[in-house]
Amino acid sequence: MRTLHVIGAIMAAAWLSAVPALAADGPAGRWRTDNGNLEVEIAPCGAALCGTVVKVLANRSMSGGGEMVAADTRSPLGMTILKEVVSSGEGEWQGEIYNRENAKTYSCRLSLDGPDQLVVRPYVGLPMFGKTLVWARVAAPAERN
Repeated sequence: MRTLHVIGAIMAAAWLSAVPALAADGPAGRWRTDNGNLEVEIAPCGAALCGTVVKVLANRSMSGGGEMVAADTRSPLGMTILKEVVSSGEGEWQGEIYNRENAKTYSCRLSLDGPDQLVVRPYVGLPMFGKTLVWARVAAPAERN
């Protein structure tokens, strides 16, 4: 029985020691968008974070209707789609996200759901009127080898 308590205490300590690191890193890193179209690198840009498209994987519509016909016809590669992302406290970040499918920019809230999932919530006005998207962390090219 004592062994189970020791194992539980060790696991709890390991988990608690990982939480500050997770919060310190925030959303920085490479992420695959919810529809699988893009890989976005979130990194510091000035006093905030920005998300830049570093790889194009597909061209599916966000509405699920097959191939996307983007209102913004520029290549997404190199496009900054997340801007002015700053911590809003308690593990959340606020900023703006650009949707090239309709060429509109929305307010956006970001939060981590574990180390490998980024919850992205674009919205107009209030977050309750938004749509929740879940992006998956991907390994950077050097980490893939």
